Amino acid sequence: MSETPDPEVVELASKIFDLARQGDAAALAAYLDAGAPANLANEKGDSLVMLAAYHGHAEAVEALLARGADPDRANDRGQTPLAGAVFKGEEAVIRALLAGGADPEAGTPSAADTARMFGKTDLLELFRSR
Repeated sequence: MSETPDPEVVELASKIFDLARQGDAAALAAYLDAGAPANLANEKGDSLVMLAAYHGHAEAVEALLARGADPDRANDRGQTPLAGAVFKGEEAVIRALLAGGADPEAGTPSAADTARMFGKTDLLELFRSR
């Protein structure tokens, strides 16, 4: 039998997910500095880094990674933040994730596979040069 989550905790988590989608790096940093988990994930397995990356917020990605978020944490479909950023064409996010240690071969499909799929040879070169 599972416990019913505390509505206040659910509301706070929802607010933090919204901050990641909106790219509010300062507010995200404050919540993590106050003890929110850096690898908090929603019901689909999307982490804060995934949400910030997918919505094109490099500064938020950097703030999360600086506070211990996993750059390669895949969601429930096996997708990583880097693969999502490649799919969306978010170059600043791609560079932030790579600087934070993201692996272009992680996930299914990986960021490298996604770059190949869309003919993004410049990104494949970037991945090889790291």
